[in-house]
Amino acid sequence: MQLTVNGTPAFVHTGGREIDPARPAIVLIHGAGMDHSVWSLQSRYLAHHGRSVLAVDLPGHGRSGGEPLGSIAAIADWVIALLDAAGLERAALVGHSMGALVALDAAARHGARVEAVALLGVAERMPVHPDLLAAAHAGEQSAIEMVIGWGHGPRGHGGAQGGSCPTPGLALIPGGRRLMASIRPGVLGVDLAACNEYGQGADAAASVACPALFLLGALDKMTPAKAGRALAACIKSSQVVVLPQTGHMVMTEAPDAVLDSLTSFLSLRRG
Repeated sequence: MQLTVNGTPAFVHTGGREIDPARPAIVLIHGAGMDHSVWSLQSRYLAHHGRSVLAVDLPGHGRSGGEPLGSIAAIADWVIALLDAAGLERAALVGHSMGALVALDAAARHGARVEAVALLGVAERMPVHPDLLAAAHAGEQSAIEMVIGWGHGPRGHGGAQGGSCPTPGLALIPGGRRLMASIRPGVLGVDLAACNEYGQGADAAASVACPALFLLGALDKMTPAKAGRALAACIKSSQVVVLPQTGHMVMTEAPDAVLDSLTSFLSLRRG
């Protein structure tokens, strides 16, 4: 569905059910250079099991209008404005990578609006190599290859077709390439720069008062599980789940395990 946030069209995937303010809400926030489709399995299940789901396309991504926002804080403020546009007072925020930093920052600065946070593939700092930043700003294919290659663990890289996928008919690395190739020129560079410049992770974590779940890939090369654990230790009420044989793209590499952890954390029953 389309909403208007800060005067600009914003697309949210609702998992096949209308947003109902009477149901507890969950916002799914994608990572750099991606869109709502990375949450395809989780969004539909959660929408049909008691939640109003908003799997967002951030500004300048997917079907949303506007330009990509240049800082984690600006994106976090946009997420709160999204809740206003949807008529929602509070929501649980689930974010991956850049989206995890966004969820963390929103929970720290807008605590009254955030019921809980689930942070996937996250670390206090997410430095980006200058060569990758330059390639991403220039729109070079090498930037996509670096992000997709480093982002996937053995499930993504296994096999001649770039790794099997739990979703029938799909392959992880080719699917990731197609998704990132569809983004507008320069968007990946803006996103990666926002991650690179965000240095408030530990302070933000110390300010989070709501429950927090950390879902970490045991073989994550981009945000190692050790770094995720260290950030979790800064939050008063946090729990950590480390997914074996999983890289940075935890929600697509291990979608069922992610969903199991989310439903437990949000006190939902699967089945």
